[in-house]
Amino acid sequence: MTMPEQHLPDIDACVFDAYGTLFDFNTAASAARDELGEDWQSLSDLWRLKQLQYTWLRGLAQHHADFWQVTGDALDFALASLRIELPGLRARLMKLYLQLGTYGEVPAMLRELKHRGMKLAILSNGTPDMLAAVVRNSGLDDVFDAVLSVEEVGTYKPHPSVYGLAAKRLKLEPSRICFLSSNGWDAYSAKAFGFRVIWCNRFAQVPERIPATPDGEIADLSVLPAMLGR
Repeated sequence: MTMPEQHLPDIDACVFDAYGTLFDFNTAASAARDELGEDWQSLSDLWRLKQLQYTWLRGLAQHHADFWQVTGDALDFALASLRIELPGLRARLMKLYLQLGTYGEVPAMLRELKHRGMKLAILSNGTPDMLAAVVRNSGLDDVFDAVLSVEEVGTYKPHPSVYGLAAKRLKLEPSRICFLSSNGWDAYSAKAFGFRVIWCNRFAQVPERIPATPDGEIADLSVLPAMLGR
């Protein structure tokens, strides 16, 4: 794990993945524990796994559908796999996905970086409406300089055109941008694109075997302001 005293200089903007990095995707299923009982975590894990798999498969096959559809398709798969059939549950879970909470350290960390003059952005597979909903629900409307969706390029991460959105919108060279994601495949792919990258390894994943290695690794985002030293 990268220790907080390590320093990443010459950064003008931080660009964050949304789901699993800023926003806790587990909060949707957790909020429905009254119906799901002990199955809530299994459902959440499978829902997330299939959600990511469907983005990769659609990207490779060039069969794009937006993330709202992909999220619903993944939920349908998870519910069917676990043989959960409860009236109204699907609609409830989809609504809850628009109300995901942040991880505990996120609001204070973002506001500290904003106070220091750092440009802040989200770069996500989510649709514009999905991202607007979770940002608004978290009270972070005033924090971000840009909230960027893959819908602008019509394909999903890790396609380089997605990462290029951030450099273009922020008008910065990739080497001046620190990209942060909890997904190892996303962090490694963003580094291969040319960003400086800190992998927020919330889930204690092992290193990926793809190009290229992130600049650092942290367990959560609380130490990020100290690492940037701005």
